[in-house]
Amino acid sequence: MNVLSGKGLGLSVLSSVLFALMPVYFVWLAPLDGLQVVALRVVWSLPMVLLLVVVLREGKALLATLKRLVREPRLCLAIPAAALLMGIQWWVFVWATMNGEAMAMSLGYFLLPLAIVLTGRLVYGERLRPLQRLAVGCALLGVINEVWVTGALSWVSLLPVLGYPPYFVLRRWMAVDALSGFVLEMCCLLPFALLALHWFSPSLILQQTPWLWALLPGLGLLSAIAFAAMLASSRMLPLSLFGILSYVEPALLVFVALYVLGEQLPEGAIWTYGPIWLAVAWVCLDSARLLRKQLRRAPAAP
Repeated sequence: MNVLSGKGLGLSVLSSVLFALMPVYFVWLAPLDGLQVVALRVVWSLPMVLLLVVVLREGKALLATLKRLVREPRLCLAIPAAALLMGIQWWVFVWATMNGEAMAMSLGYFLLPLAIVLTGRLVYGERLRPLQRLAVGCALLGVINEVWVTGALSWVSLLPVLGYPPYFVLRRWMAVDALSGFVLEMCCLLPFALLALHWFSPSLILQQTPWLWALLPGLGLLSAIAFAAMLASSRMLPLSLFGILSYVEPALLVFVALYVLGEQLPEGAIWTYGPIWLAVAWVCLDSARLLRKQLRRAPAAP
């Protein structure tokens, strides 16, 4: 995939901004614990993504995907596997935010783009342009400094690195559009979410704090839009570029952790986040230059 998609770039940035805002939303739901929030997120995401299917007139695409399930039984195994991988990421994201581990989580998301770029190189044979190689090298310096300072990688940091690359590869292999795939993944997770809500019922908390009911539809809508945008951009862009753009999210997560959640910036953090922000700036510059070249080469409309 050599052609740069401006729409894919926009969707990638949108998903990063929305994901960075989610920890703030989770803090508002603080009377609930992490498992309850994840379960409610699944329950409310399904109707919200179905609403998006209707609003965006993607019903035919969803119907076509359902027909593929009959013709291609392998999808009946792939979709639950993708749902499991995503469900694990949802849980660790919420748990880390609500247990003072947002900085550790952000480190995992700083490592994730490197894993995605490596996946794109090994699985799809994608090549990096000079500025992209410079950006990866610069970001790698920041990550190495962070590992050197902290001395270890926690499981919170490792789960995104190990879980998301196979998820994106699996989603590309399935060749299912973003919204349809998200609907099916939510359907797979729904029974487990309902079971969790039965065992760890939030009814007493919701009775004591009824204003939480007003936040739950927004939780589902925010999740649906963010994941649909992320999945769509992952299919529109080369996986290597998609991986580099993924640095936007953890950079924003650090800002949220410091100025919204009140966590402390570790000593020497400028040597971690400075190179990473510089890498983000380089990849944005490289993408803008390539997109401008493509627009100049595009034939004029008759």
